[in-house]
Amino acid sequence: MEKIEHTTVATNGINMHVASIGTGTAVLFIHGFPELWYSWRNQLLYLSSRGYRAIAPDLRGYGDTDAPPSVTSYTALHLVGDLIGLLDKLGIHQVFLVGHDWGALIAWYFCLFRPDRVKALVNMSVPFPPRHPAVRPLNNFRAVYGDDYYICRFQEPGEIEEEFAQIDTARLMKKFLCLRIAKPLCIPKDTGLSTVPDPSALPSWLSEEDVNYYASKFNQKGFTGPVNYYRCSDLNWELMAPWTGVQIEVPVKFIVGDQDLVYNNKGMKEYIHNGGFKKYVPYLQEVVVMEGVAHFINQEKAEEVGAHIYEFIKKF
Repeated sequence: MEKIEHTTVATNGINMHVASIGTGTAVLFIHGFPELWYSWRNQLLYLSSRGYRAIAPDLRGYGDTDAPPSVTSYTALHLVGDLIGLLDKLGIHQVFLVGHDWGALIAWYFCLFRPDRVKALVNMSVPFPPRHPAVRPLNNFRAVYGDDYYICRFQEPGEIEEEFAQIDTARLMKKFLCLRIAKPLCIPKDTGLSTVPDPSALPSWLSEEDVNYYASKFNQKGFTGPVNYYRCSDLNWELMAPWTGVQIEVPVKFIVGDQDLVYNNKGMKEYIHNGGFKKYVPYLQEVVVMEGVAHFINQEKAEEVGAHIYEFIKKF
């Protein structure tokens, strides 16, 4: 890890912390919730040792990157704008993109907005979500999963942050990172985070040192910036109107664990495997379903995910 370089880059009105290592063609790693550049630590080393320049920022609101106070500063346009500005500052025209969770969503948006900057994409956990012009996302989530669905619970400013603050941050990180439920995540108001189980022990892929690194950064920054991504769900839907029906026109590999809560959402397997996904992502070349693997796939199966990324991008 000591070989990984850390810099701060001014981009799109914020200062962004960036971890990077290696030389060669650039690979840009985009993390999810509640994570950091650190989630890609193993893939940074894996890809850099194979001749790539591996780059992983802390996204807006996370870690050592600035966290603007306004909820509306966390739209897809802001998030992709941060990354385009980062590439411009680094003098990089085209990259391989790798995303997971919210990072996967941002990568899909990146490919919609600026396909000219993308060589190919490896995305994990979250498949491309086509925009339905008559259905707002939050109305859909409430109708399908109810008001206790975690994305719905994240909407009221300050509310979920207050619940998060009631337990130790390291314990909260363990709850999230070790979560193994093959169903939608619900956090009922009356029972709160007690419904999210505490792991009996840490899995082999996650150490106390790892947990404490995450906890130290979230203790510094808080969770408001990260949760604001979810609070922009309907605003993103409004802003994305011009891209309704637009396809993803870059080569794509998609990787998901069969125990991932997203993969087990209503209708998701059918969408991925029965042609819906391919309709919107016509250059989808591979779909990999990893057996017995949950949501944080890039950490749980770090070596295998590194190999999957490498085997795909080396074709281009």
